[in-house]
Amino acid sequence: MKRIISMILGLMMLIGCAAAEGTEDVSEPLDGGWEIAENITVTDELRAVFDKAMEELLGVDYEPVAYLASQVVSGTNHCFLCKATVVVPDAVPYYTLVYIYEDLDGNAVITDIMDVNITPEANG
Repeated sequence: MKRIISMILGLMMLIGCAAAEGTEDVSEPLDGGWEIAENITVTDELRAVFDKAMEELLGVDYEPVAYLASQVVSGTNHCFLCKATVVVPDAVPYYTLVYIYEDLDGNAVITDIMDVNITPEANG
């Protein structure tokens, strides 16, 4: 019974917030908040940012396969899902999340690369 009352009160608060005057459009990205990409396609513009950040990186070939999210800061943080392959014979590809910061002048740098384990064994 307490759960039902809590759910009803929560729903009423959501409705009240949506009806309140002067609220922001929640579809607009907030400074500092990550916005999930509506389209995961890596456009030519996004590919240029990615390539600029990867210019100096050696030893692993990163191929962006999806654009996942952006974060508005003093510039923009980008998150790409990439297929990564170490540059050695018979290397087995794996997947990573590559985070790139693009400043207001168009410069781009890698801020983080995280391996993503999506093999069947990882799921149990």
